[in-house]
Amino acid sequence: MKRVALALLALMLLVGLTAVGQAKLTIWADDVGTPVFREIAAGFTAATGVEIEVVEIAFSDLRGQFITAAPTGEGPDILVGNHDWTGELVVNGLLEPIDLGLRAAEFNAVGLEGFSYGGNLYGIPYGVENVALLYNKDLVPTPPTTWDELLTIAADLTDVESGVYGYIVQNPDPFHWFPMLSAGGGYIFGTDENGGLDPCDVGLATPGAVNGAIIFDQMIEDGLLANGADWDTMTGVMFSGNGGMVISGPWLIGGLRDAGINYGVAPIPSIPNGDGTYGTPKPFASVRGVMLSSFSENKTIAKDFLFNYIATEQVALELFAKDPRPPAYLSAFDKVSDDPDIAAFGQQGQNAIPMPNIAEMSSVWGAWSDAQALIGNQEADPIQALQAAVQQILDAIGCEE
Repeated sequence: MKRVALALLALMLLVGLTAVGQAKLTIWADDVGTPVFREIAAGFTAATGVEIEVVEIAFSDLRGQFITAAPTGEGPDILVGNHDWTGELVVNGLLEPIDLGLRAAEFNAVGLEGFSYGGNLYGIPYGVENVALLYNKDLVPTPPTTWDELLTIAADLTDVESGVYGYIVQNPDPFHWFPMLSAGGGYIFGTDENGGLDPCDVGLATPGAVNGAIIFDQMIEDGLLANGADWDTMTGVMFSGNGGMVISGPWLIGGLRDAGINYGVAPIPSIPNGDGTYGTPKPFASVRGVMLSSFSENKTIAKDFLFNYIATEQVALELFAKDPRPPAYLSAFDKVSDDPDIAAFGQQGQNAIPMPNIAEMSSVWGAWSDAQALIGNQEADPIQALQAAVQQILDAIGCEE
């Protein structure tokens, strides 16, 4: 009997090893995360023999392609993305719950909250971040504290023919536009009587939001903002040293350093409300992390990778070194918190608003982006554009007036 038991054990081990040898994990990430996760994956493959393919997909396409591909078995085992995708992906049955157990105490609470939905956790956070004002110290020695000062600096520096911009930001891009609207009280969703998000209360056309849109509109009219600037345009200007200021996040730091830009990070300047008072911009708090597909055929191996190769201090520090987002892993954050960039983003983060992660958020981005584009193209005034966007969002969600 003993020999039989040993033979069975050997057979099980052989089958197990064969299964692992045949197993393969696929990770989808954007251009920033891809090189980082390829390096981490190489360590996992060396230790376990499990091959990991990291596929680079444009960040703007990641969520949509995952929604389409996952149910067909063509999607990844692991998706790198933002917390605000959680609600939509969960509602569509695409994510597997992740139980960190006692290890949850090792992570930033906001990071865990971002990936939580309906009482379950659906992602392991690795970075909690928000935008702030990044500036080229050679062009802007002292950062502005008010938007009036920002406009003055931008007017002095901007020379479109020479490709020099005192201020540049991606647009249309509601994520980076939100601080201008929130400073006067604009918001995405209000709250219901239980304190949860109310998707039928959309605050993108409040007087404060419209005020911020009017300022944006005037900057386009005055030639102080490059209309239609995308990521490549913005980074090209900033990395060449021809950009004075930009609203962006920690993900831009690596490129600025590599380009040798003498940069600084400061809070986004306060924005005039039109009545002599100034409002404090409230950017989104965004959580970046890794999610497990419910359609993965290798969940056990994927969880091993997530728990033992992603959810560690060492990897958190490696991620930070290559992609400097404030770590969600608490002990790693403690080790980098004396970094002046992290301190500056943290100062701005005190006024950050968690980006809604409910499924209805998917109905917001398109209409909101279209409104910004209409304003930037001078095809609609801010009030009309934002009111139309709000109605479009309410209609898409199915809210009754």
